[in-house]
Parts: sequence; structure tokens; C-alpha cells
Amino acid sequence: MIMRWERRRLATSARARYFFVMPHINCTRCGQTRDQMSFQPFQNELGRRLYQEICATCWAEWIKAQQQMINHYGLNVRDPKAKEMLLKSMEQFLFAGGQIQLS
Repeated sequence: MIMRWERRRLATSARARYFFVMPHINCTRCGQTRDQMSFQPFQNELGRRLYQEICATCWAEWIKAQQQMINHYGLNVRDPKAKEMLLKSMEQFLFAGGQIQLS
């Protein structure tokens, strides 16, 4: 049986290992060497490409821009057309270096 203080120590050491092992990548969008995302966002080819080529900072910028788009246009994220629009905008934002223009 693991004592309470031992569980806390094990969890702390696992967390420390998680934070210090984050690999760095040369980001396609910003061109800088930064921390890689901590997870693959989609379980497909696009998700693998995002994970390998986009840094965590640019991914966070996309999440913020995506939320702005959802709110501005009143998108229903369950709607296939809205999903398609968001995916196209994501590729433009992250891989083409574009900015999202809300009008």
C-alpha cells in the first residue's frame, strides 16, 4: 500500500519529468525554435502534421482566434459546414501565415 506522502511525491516527480522533457521544434508558422505541443490535436494526418510542425505558442494563438470566430459568426461546432470552415481557417492561419479577418 502506498502511503499518502509517497503518492504525492510520485505525482510531483512525474509532473517535473513532464515539464522538463518537452522537445523543441522549429515552428513552420513563426520560424522560431519553441516548445512542441504537448499532444497531437487530431488523430489523423493533419493532427500529426500540426504536432510535428507547429509550436505550442502558435497553437494557443490559433485556439484564441478560433474562439473569436465561433463567437463572431455564432458557429455551431457540431455543424459539418462550420467544422469545414474552421479547419480551412486553421490551415490558412497556421500554415499559410495568414491572419483571421472577422467582418
